[in-house]
Amino acid sequence: MSKVEQIETDIAKLSATEARQVAQWLEEFLADEWDKQIDADAKAGKLDFLFDEGAAERRTGSLREWPNNSK
Repeated sequence: MSKVEQIETDIAKLSATEARQVAQWLEEFLADEWDKQIDADAKAGKLDFLFDEGAAERRTGSLREWPNNSK
């Protein structure tokens, strides 16, 4: 049995409350991993094109603000 299969089996044995706790933990864990990946990509310059596109749109006057942006 793989680790994932074992975890699935173990989770199936939990109460609903315990399963929700695991789900909450997993959601937070994955969000943290996503943040780490975004930070690493930004530091590596992989997101620079987004800043470049935004700056170009601002220069040409075609930058659209978010509807809830109060600026």
